Amino acid sequence: MRQAMSSFETRPEKPLPHSDDFSSTDEYVDRLLGFAANSDLFRFLCGGVHILDFFTTEPGLFVAAVPKEWQDYLVRTKPMDLLDFLMRDDLLAISSEPDSAAPPESLLQYVKDIRRFSLLRSFHPSKPKLPVLPRQVALGMKTKKVHEVTHFAGYIDRLAEDVAHVSGQGITHFVDFGSGQNYLGRTLASPPYNKHIVAVESKEANMAGAKDLDILSGLAEREKRVRNKKLYHRIIEAVDPSLHNDQEALKRAAKDLGIPDEEIATIDLRSRKEMQATYTVEEGKGTIEYVVGRLEHADLTGVLSQLRGHEDEIRHDDLRMMAVSIHSCGNLSHYGIRSMILNPCIRAVAIVGCCYNLLTEKLGPPTYKPPFSRPTLQPINARVVRESERRDPQGFPMSERLSTYNDDGIRLNITARMMACQAPQNWTDEESDSFFTRHFYRAVLQKIFLDKGVISRVYHGKETDKESPFNSSTNPVVIGSLRKQCYTSFKAYVRGAINKLTTNLDFGQYSQVIKEKMGSITDEEIAQYEEAFRARKRELSAVWTLMAFSACVVESLIVTDRWLFLREHTDIVRDCWVETVFDYRESPRNLVVVGIKK
Repeated sequence: MRQAMSSFETRPEKPLPHSDDFSSTDEYVDRLLGFAANSDLFRFLCGGVHILDFFTTEPGLFVAAVPKEWQDYLVRTKPMDLLDFLMRDDLLAISSEPDSAAPPESLLQYVKDIRRFSLLRSFHPSKPKLPVLPRQVALGMKTKKVHEVTHFAGYIDRLAEDVAHVSGQGITHFVDFGSGQNYLGRTLASPPYNKHIVAVESKEANMAGAKDLDILSGLAEREKRVRNKKLYHRIIEAVDPSLHNDQEALKRAAKDLGIPDEEIATIDLRSRKEMQATYTVEEGKGTIEYVVGRLEHADLTGVLSQLRGHEDEIRHDDLRMMAVSIHSCGNLSHYGIRSMILNPCIRAVAIVGCCYNLLTEKLGPPTYKPPFSRPTLQPINARVVRESERRDPQGFPMSERLSTYNDDGIRLNITARMMACQAPQNWTDEESDSFFTRHFYRAVLQKIFLDKGVISRVYHGKETDKESPFNSSTNPVVIGSLRKQCYTSFKAYVRGAINKLTTNLDFGQYSQVIKEKMGSITDEEIAQYEEAFRARKRELSAVWTLMAFSACVVESLIVTDRWLFLREHTDIVRDCWVETVFDYRESPRNLVVVGIKK
């Protein structure tokens, strides 16, 4: 899309925030897709590693899969020093100073590639000073949410003004996809923005909570009721305090007191929380309208049919809406972006996505070339197979470009997409040590499960005598999270896992085999396993760090795909771009995809 065709002041100079190493955005996209499709090492680190199988083969995943010339450097470099090297150090200075302690040239080149193919995340606020959220509007928000809402509300306001200036027609409503507690919508509906908001949310509990916050912020009032207070208090005094909010219990108490049915019918026995929020429409003030519904596609016909029409002069044919969202999960981001293509009334979109692990897959599982011939190096489990085989037309990738690249398309399995949710630039020493320890404990426990016969080895393709991480995996045992004290030591972790798998009804499929195979394991055996693998914990943490670092490119692929989808619709889309809207340190999923209709 030519920059000359855009006259939007809010549009950044480049439609994608890519490195200046590329002469144009088209060159960046070409090189990015080439790297993602052809770098076996990138594809292995982004989707080909699963921590469960880290120690289930010998000499192990690290030795078998990580380039030999990298191994010594990775295990002798401290975790935070490795993060600095991957994400922050001046690579030119490193490469110009020969040193026996320096990283190998091939690793240095890989780090350069990941850095230059990762979209830039530096943030500059849309205005030098944005309105401070009033205390009553900021109720319930944590520091991170205040940052997000403050900056995104200001961004949306500026973008809407720009659209109105260029098109000559203003945006009438803002549709928030997955509004949750409606922090963004409430801010936009309040002064100084005073926008008209349509909050779409699937969970009624979230919507009820949002309406309570609307009342506290002054945007709505609690429904007023008139009742015989003397009679009501007589009923209240006759029931246990725990039943004061139970209408049926209050009605039974009223009957027991001999109150006639006709009088009971006139008493409003609803609790305060059950009273509806009422919204008064005033000229020049913002409004909020809630729509309950789980979006399964981008067609908003059902949403529009529920609108009351706050302003009589605005008919559905006159609606000019902008779809917005802060961190819409998984496919919900796709629905928000597609809504501009499928709905005439959606004139613009500004969508910040998150939870890439919840995206579905359109193309099915990826294929790999030798030596990484097994598709994913992760255990065969129902969810992975089911998600890959769904071939959901609403899933990733959205664009024709990624869907048909090299006749096979760009595919990202759930492991790659899950790693793209990480924020390695924000890791601290304490936090990283904590989750490295958790991964280490789980990987060693998987080795114990295999040795004890709880699980078995699964071969992919032809079974051979040679153990290899590329032709086999182990059955998964889903444990989930354990109590905090279970992570204080490996013995506590193993005991906690065994207890959960044998006593929790949700894990009944494992109970009997765990009791038979693991019931007699001693503390000494557990300690021996920990000691045997303790020195290799650094191998695991190094690979996990490489995976999270490499997944910066996975997120760049996902965001670039969404931008390409809009750019491909030249008959509908006037302009589209991607830029940062949050400080990465506060909110690492900080890239907004913007599209504006012709």
